[in-house]
Amino acid sequence: MRLILAYSGGLDTSVMVRWLSERGYEVITYTADVGQGEELDQIPQKAKAAGAKEAIVEDLKEEFANDFCLPTLRALALYEGKYPLSASLSRPLIAKRLVHYAKELDAKAVAHGSTGKGNDQVRFELSVWALNPSLEVIAPFREWEFRSREEEVEYAMRFKIPVKATKEKPYSIDKNLWGISIECGPIEDISKEPPEDAFEITKPIEKTPQEPTYIELEFLEGKPIKLNSEALSLSELISRLNSIAGEHGFGRIDIIESRLVGIKSREVYEAPGALVLYEAYRDLLSTVLDRYSFHYLLSHISHEYAKIVYEGLWFSPLREALDAFCNSLAKRVTGKVRLKLQKGSLRVVGRESPYSLYSEELATYSPMDSFDHKDGGAFCRVFGLPMKLLGKTRC
Repeated sequence: MRLILAYSGGLDTSVMVRWLSERGYEVITYTADVGQGEELDQIPQKAKAAGAKEAIVEDLKEEFANDFCLPTLRALALYEGKYPLSASLSRPLIAKRLVHYAKELDAKAVAHGSTGKGNDQVRFELSVWALNPSLEVIAPFREWEFRSREEEVEYAMRFKIPVKATKEKPYSIDKNLWGISIECGPIEDISKEPPEDAFEITKPIEKTPQEPTYIELEFLEGKPIKLNSEALSLSELISRLNSIAGEHGFGRIDIIESRLVGIKSREVYEAPGALVLYEAYRDLLSTVLDRYSFHYLLSHISHEYAKIVYEGLWFSPLREALDAFCNSLAKRVTGKVRLKLQKGSLRVVGRESPYSLYSEELATYSPMDSFDHKDGGAFCRVFGLPMKLLGKTRC
């Protein structure tokens, strides 16, 4: 039976090509270029060396940036307040293309490299079924005999399958424009700092420049369009930010994360570009929105949106409805934000927008002050009336 395998080129999926082939499947690998970098040049050769009949590589960087990262940015969605959903976002896009090629190549099944206790199995399978409920979805990790990554490495070495992981550096890496996810190996000891060899795009603080770097981001209706006055595609802008912010050691995340299946896992991420954009977007949004809209987004939308993405419900009506809300607010998010990077930190140091609700004349305590302070007394009496009534019952 013909099968389309979501193929990263890493240890797990490389071993899967051989494992599935041994069980009679004609394996065609599919790899989406969502910003992994130069590693993709070797993907077709690696896939075929592992036993694939055909290897498809497709450039989806702009679609990923505009149709998946940008909506999540507009919702200011961070899972458990920290994780910008980098791996979570790529899964529905990959699933969408798996469904497309399954139809085009007359494959009856698709397969993915997710574990039986991870989140990605849910994201892949729910996305596939939302788009084509008749497709069979195969997850070798839930069926095969390997009990550890070390055993997979031995299997790969035995059959001369080219893989990057080794017994000495057995990290599981998932990389795209929006960030890098790092799992397994030494980082599973939650009492210890992650080893420096786990990180790829963020420098250790002691090796970062002494002098700060200032950057300016320009937004048009909620979309970042320029970096330091240079117009860039969204994928290129994110890539540049990854490089600039990573050079200053900004963008590392180390959390104990609540997985869907109920397990607590230690997750280490690098997401310098995404976190710079979150900080800039949030600041500009707070400048142009009334407090009711801004507070509603933060208290209701951001958490719910992150939960939807994390739990594999990208193709749900709820996500589409939340997008409509966030896109409506984004129409006013036009302007510039100036940020300062230094020694692992990021600060907004300036902003401007034609829709700014900030009035210096109202906010100042200088002679320019145009606020009638006498109005404050009446405001306090009306706003504080419930507390005054409550106070009487306590006397």
